[in-house]
Amino acid sequence: MSDDRSSQGQKSWLERITQAFAHEPKSRQELLEVLRDAHDNKLLDTEALAIVEGAIQVSDLQVRDIMIPRSQIITIKASQSPQEFLPAVIEAAHSRYPVIGENLDEVLGILLAKDLLPLLLHGNELSFDLQKMLRPATYVPESKRLNVLLREFRSTHNHMAIVIDEYGGVAGLVTIEDVLEQIVGDIEDEHDVEEDSYIKALPSGDFIVKALTPVDDFNEFFEAGFSEEEFDTIGGVVMSAFGHLPKRNEVIELGDFRCRVLNADSRRIHLLRLTPRAR
Repeated sequence: MSDDRSSQGQKSWLERITQAFAHEPKSRQELLEVLRDAHDNKLLDTEALAIVEGAIQVSDLQVRDIMIPRSQIITIKASQSPQEFLPAVIEAAHSRYPVIGENLDEVLGILLAKDLLPLLLHGNELSFDLQKMLRPATYVPESKRLNVLLREFRSTHNHMAIVIDEYGGVAGLVTIEDVLEQIVGDIEDEHDVEEDSYIKALPSGDFIVKALTPVDDFNEFFEAGFSEEEFDTIGGVVMSAFGHLPKRNEVIELGDFRCRVLNADSRRIHLLRLTPRAR
């Protein structure tokens, strides 16, 4: 009798284990469906689901899918003086800049904006030697998968890589933030507007504007006249003006403004910088 009970108990245990794995996902698509079902059943919130989906799908993307293209790279020439390159550095407000020789295919190294701080303290441009401040540039091919690149960024502590094409020319650049945004979505930075507002005025006279700003709010704030019937958000107005989904740092003249895309991903625009034009 005890053997029978033991046999039944073992069978029951095996049945429970088998049942637990009966619906185990057999493909990535099935796994995503399970996760979405968990979200529908309130086991995962929307943000957690988006992060998990991004982490799963990032291995399908290559560097060429998210890189900042060659035409949009903001560089510093090694021959420039601080007086010549600082306005571009201040305007772009990035933390790292490729420093080049005669052309973009000759990348000499990476300049960190924080390394320019001594220049503000001492103000001696004559003793300034740009090339002594450069950090080595890292190069990656366009075809490198993002999950591999992220692992390399983490192991080497690099934050930026120069993307090269099959001929060895510079095709673009990619940062660790670009990769992480594919997983966790838009990453906040110093340009971000307060959560409960859409528009932030800068001391320079420019404005940081969320792309989700309703057109009627934008029109009221700037006394503009963009169509409130054709578009719901200013991001829609900007995308229509470009005629395509713009990438970061693309610029367009929009009414009385020069509009630069500060933040965008493969799906939508997030943040804009508007410079009023003289009327």
